[in-house]
Amino acid sequence: MAAIVEDGVIKDRAEQDIVDHAFDVVVRSVVDVIRSVTGSGKKDGGTAIGLGSPGNVDLASGTIRYSPNFGWHDAPLGAKLRESFDLPVYVGNDARCATLGEHTYGCGRGTANFVLLTLGTGIGGGIIAEGTLLIGNGAGAGEIGHHQVRATDGFYCNCGKIGCFEAQASGTGLLRHAIAVAPSFPRSELVSGKPEKLGSKAIRKAAEAGDVHALAAWNRYIDDLARGLANIIAFVNPEMIALGGGLSSAGDFMLHAVRPKVEELTTMSPRGQTKIVAAELGNDAGAIGAAVMAERGGLTTRERT
Repeated sequence: MAAIVEDGVIKDRAEQDIVDHAFDVVVRSVVDVIRSVTGSGKKDGGTAIGLGSPGNVDLASGTIRYSPNFGWHDAPLGAKLRESFDLPVYVGNDARCATLGEHTYGCGRGTANFVLLTLGTGIGGGIIAEGTLLIGNGAGAGEIGHHQVRATDGFYCNCGKIGCFEAQASGTGLLRHAIAVAPSFPRSELVSGKPEKLGSKAIRKAAEAGDVHALAAWNRYIDDLARGLANIIAFVNPEMIALGGGLSSAGDFMLHAVRPKVEELTTMSPRGQTKIVAAELGNDAGAIGAAVMAERGGLTTRERT
């Protein structure tokens, strides 16, 4: 998605599906969708371009050092976009952009210690500590999805480890939980149809409706989500953890289930001091955060002086 953003409000947008992950193909698609909202790309089409991308990003150049989702290594995304547009271009990790957007204009406004999790096919995230977005050595801070919550009995993760938070508590994790408990529910309506149509949204809705197979999977999923959230509290003790991404649409059904389990698992940090809430900006958080990055001249919580 490309968007024109002013003061945290999306004024215009355009979307284009990316199916082929070849770098040159993606660059052409990105250029096309940006031009569809900015026109020619001249100065009157905007003041700067901010772009969120999966993977580890060299923030100075906008090069994608490594993106497992796209299979890229040292892909010069920033340089390619600068060739096409007469505008400054800033590239950051997509989850960190979403964190910046949610902290600036969403539920994280006014917090000094804030964590965003995006619960989708994987788990992305970002950490605001004492008012500063953590970037880390090599811009690798915030890979919350890849701490292990079930290192000996968990699912394999795409990163190569076992039982990562992402493998257990993403939308893909919920689907895996449903498959894992399926033998105990041979008459389950979830698997009586076409298995290829089984997805996290269908499982969550079935759980809300009281389906016993879906509830068994959901409860295992919530257990692993709570483990990860309790670990995050131990790591950074935030005022707030916001849950975004597709699964966060479960709203109170998720929050009412996970909050007491997190409290139970919280030990060394004070209990009851971290709010766990649904993110406010939804799928727009990344675009809004990328616009904030462009406005500030970098992936930072500090306004340009």
